[in-house]
Amino acid sequence: MKWQQILKDYQNYLRLERGLSENSILNYSLDVKKLIRWLAINEIPISPIAISEETLQQFIYEIAKQLNPRSQSRVISGLKGFFNYLIFEDYRKTNPLELIEAPKLGRKLPDTLAIEEIDALISAIDLSSKQGERNRAIIETLYGCGLRVSELTSLKISDLFFEEGFIKITGKGDKQRLVPIGPTTEKYITIYRKEIRVHQQISPMAKDTLFLNQHGKPLTRAMIFTIVKRLVEKAGIHKTISPHTFRHSFATHLLENGADLRAIQQMLGHESITTTEIYTHIDRKHLTEVINRFHPRK
Repeated sequence: MKWQQILKDYQNYLRLERGLSENSILNYSLDVKKLIRWLAINEIPISPIAISEETLQQFIYEIAKQLNPRSQSRVISGLKGFFNYLIFEDYRKTNPLELIEAPKLGRKLPDTLAIEEIDALISAIDLSSKQGERNRAIIETLYGCGLRVSELTSLKISDLFFEEGFIKITGKGDKQRLVPIGPTTEKYITIYRKEIRVHQQISPMAKDTLFLNQHGKPLTRAMIFTIVKRLVEKAGIHKTISPHTFRHSFATHLLENGADLRAIQQMLGHESITTTEIYTHIDRKHLTEVINRFHPRK
């Protein structure tokens, strides 16, 4: 069995059986490709079925010299998933990475923006430009609804239920959820739709896509990153900020203002509450104030 063929089969499994996004499939594939490339460089002619724990330990030892602990952990996790797939398909009886532990990681707290910083970013938008209203609507939607970048770029006009106060989001694994939309976000989306988008010549494939580029086609993830990067520079904010930062800020500000963690979990589309619980570690001072104010044994 050749590595490239089994990798292709694995990608199809992730796509069809697991329902993962193309971005997730790419990341899992890169982990396997790192191993394939290392085997080729070191002239180790061994198949996915025959590769041993010792060979994989040597590979992990080598990548540990090049990658930080978080990246090492990512590769080990990805390869464990790959060999579990081989077991699932009856190609192997055991997972050669079963006893190999990933590096111990501290919980990484996500960066967040203060409300004043979000206001500064929005104020930095040039509303006289052709894309100004669109960019304001994009930032307001990222922050106002806590969306992932892929969820924003795939958002459709038919997903907007403003009368009911919700938008329908298609998240990871094509799972759908309803997210409340506030009046501010709704207002700026409406301005963009009725004053800018309506005058565009729109590609047939993008008739229902909400946010479009200047050619009337769907925006890419890369373009959203570029928009945010330029606004950060213009606003003079000295933080490492990505589109995902608005999602973290959305969750953090909700928690700080007393929102229920389960409600935040549902709005973010987290399968597990433990993923959402990372936000309880962000502002310990605020949470201490909550305990002192509301706990009966204060």
